[in-house]
Amino acid sequence: MLIRLTYASRTKGVLGPADVKDIIRTSQSNNAKVGVTGALLLVDGVFLQCLEGSVASVNALYHRIALDPRHQQTSILAFSEIDRRLFGGWSMGLVPAIADNLSLLFSYSPALAFDPFAMKASALDALFTELVARARVLSN
Repeated sequence: MLIRLTYASRTKGVLGPADVKDIIRTSQSNNAKVGVTGALLLVDGVFLQCLEGSVASVNALYHRIALDPRHQQTSILAFSEIDRRLFGGWSMGLVPAIADNLSLLFSYSPALAFDPFAMKASALDALFTELVARARVLSN
């Protein structure tokens, strides 16, 4: 059975571009080994990540993320069984914090600032679907 899990967390400390590249590179390598696909974004100290794969693989990965010292206030925002992957063969895509993407993020957020913790699960799914459809995710 395939599942999709979307979570958000706040960063502990400041993460720079090199830190994010390291996270993506490590995720791509590790996720490819266990069949997990997904995308990650980091905006204003908030991670939003969507993961897809088997229940066991996604569950194990989420628990590792929740224990990662770079994360705090980790919260599952959406969880569902899926028939098909949204991210295809991307072991981890990066949603760059460019103007077009930020505008899209804010269009789905109920507040004036990006706040995925306040978003409905359906809005999160629609956001990631639109990001993929518009090719606004950098794949591996």
